[in-house]
Amino acid sequence: MKNIWIVAKRDLGSFFNSPVFYSLTAVFLVLNGFIFVNILNFFSLQSFQVQQRPGANIGLNLNEMVIEPSFQNMAVILLLIIPLVTMRSFAEEKKSKTFALLLSSPIHLKEIIFGKFLACMIVVGLMILLSVYSTGYLVFVGQPEIGPILTGYLGMLLIAGCYVSMGLFASSLTDNQIIAAAISFGLALLMWILGWGAHAAGPGLGQLLEYLALVTHLDHFLKGLINSSDLVYYLSFILFGLFLTHRVLESSRWR
Repeated sequence: MKNIWIVAKRDLGSFFNSPVFYSLTAVFLVLNGFIFVNILNFFSLQSFQVQQRPGANIGLNLNEMVIEPSFQNMAVILLLIIPLVTMRSFAEEKKSKTFALLLSSPIHLKEIIFGKFLACMIVVGLMILLSVYSTGYLVFVGQPEIGPILTGYLGMLLIAGCYVSMGLFASSLTDNQIIAAAISFGLALLMWILGWGAHAAGPGLGQLLEYLALVTHLDHFLKGLINSSDLVYYLSFILFGLFLTHRVLESSRWR
């Protein structure tokens, strides 16, 4: 664990000592804030229209109309941002010839991978933490259910972990950061939209595609549900991505 933290601390230093973290965080917060304000304005408009109809028995749910779509849009924004966070993890090390030095250290390859994963997750976690102002505002002015908010943030961290694992795998394939970001974005987008083909496929294949899609399991968290199958899926996805990263780096180690 000590070696994992040494690697993570080294990567965190490179993030916080460069404009990368601050630029990406600013872009994330601006996009997330803009979408949140528009969703909230639409909810306010709907509420006003309902109040103008005497006797109308229409219940507007703050969680369903504001919080759920806000989290869904945050997941899409992270899909765009995280490849830019992970692209330098191994690609930059390879290009600057420091990866060979890192491998020659007494730190095992698994510890290097987990350390870089931890560093990226801390960076992404800070971004998500800074976005709490939106749900905090709703809790202050409204009466949303707290449970779906907490499980929603858990879902955000889990799906972010999947993005990071794919990003590390993409970064291990090349020494070009742009190519790494493009591969990572393509993989994440594919896993996001995989369920779209479920209706066109047969019953068996359709169910498989829907299960493998990242967004399928996120929906449960946004509704305040924590299923063991969803946790197993996300954690297995993360470990599989890190396993692929290890295999790529292990094979290139002996070339």
